[in-house]
Amino acid sequence: MSRYWSTTVHRLTPYVPGEQPRIDGLIKLNTNENPYPPSPLALAAMQAALDERLRLYPDPEGAPLKQAVADFHGLTPRQVFVGNGSDEVLAHVFQALLKHEAPLLFPDITYSFYPVYCGLYGIEYRTLPLDADFALRVEDYLAHDGGRNGGIIFPNPNAPTGRPLPLDAIERLVRGASGSVVVVDEAYVDFGGESAVTLVDRYPNLLVVHTLSKSRSLAGLRVGFAIGHPDLIEGLERVKNSFNSYPLDRVALAGGVAAMADRAYFEQTRQVVIASREHLVQALLPLGFEILPSAANFIFARHPHHDAQALAAALRERRILVRHFRLPRIDQFLRITIGTDAQCEALQEALRELVT
Repeated sequence: MSRYWSTTVHRLTPYVPGEQPRIDGLIKLNTNENPYPPSPLALAAMQAALDERLRLYPDPEGAPLKQAVADFHGLTPRQVFVGNGSDEVLAHVFQALLKHEAPLLFPDITYSFYPVYCGLYGIEYRTLPLDADFALRVEDYLAHDGGRNGGIIFPNPNAPTGRPLPLDAIERLVRGASGSVVVVDEAYVDFGGESAVTLVDRYPNLLVVHTLSKSRSLAGLRVGFAIGHPDLIEGLERVKNSFNSYPLDRVALAGGVAAMADRAYFEQTRQVVIASREHLVQALLPLGFEILPSAANFIFARHPHHDAQALAAALRERRILVRHFRLPRIDQFLRITIGTDAQCEALQEALRELVT
């Protein structure tokens, strides 16, 4: 605490990221990083960008990356906003599009940065409970306060549960909440979900947020983007240009463009992660674990006869990190990132020793 802090800082409860330990030899399955390296084309492009041009500012509009994203999704650059990781993109979304008189709506179990942004920007919000199976109920959002709200945001697949919401349900929500912005945070959608990007041409109130951190193995680069109607994108640009006109550096732009262009590598690595996820699920079910349906690069699992926090601690003693949340309704779950097959085998063996 400091007497020099502003009132806003005093009342903030910051987001707590997953642990990034400085210990060699750990099996790190706690922060949903991709276990495979970035595209070789992306690495080569970033190396090529390390030249004397670094003395110059980068393109403030990020035009090459906007074009690459637009090409990948069959859209126009005017429908694309780029930023320094999807967290920064989301921060601009909260400020530009979700700060209204009515409360913002999002699930009670979701990405824990959402309430942090609300605290930072002074946004009133309401959380709506997931159902008993941890699924989002569209009807709850359409019925809340007679449909009145300051916007709706949710991850799909959800985090930390991994459960996907079908595309027809998303469309029903976007159509039914036509007076509000609906933000679909698709950080993990490439691992088995249905992307709502296919709907943006039909619904001007829909914004879809993506990251290159997960399915393109570039968590260390910090590149994210949003896709939506040009009017929504213009709102984000106005906030960005009032905050940081040059959010993406030359190396990030080069790597991002190449990663988006390397479709073959993207498809190959995401399919490997999907296959590993399904194999891990099938290996843990006979051990008594209950696992929610996942379309992400992680699973959300609990064991009816073993405390989740104790399991996480026991795994750490075996040099395996997983994520445990001390939160209502999910304190008996572990979120386990999908690693390489060898890492998943080590996890299985450790859990077999601990629960049988």
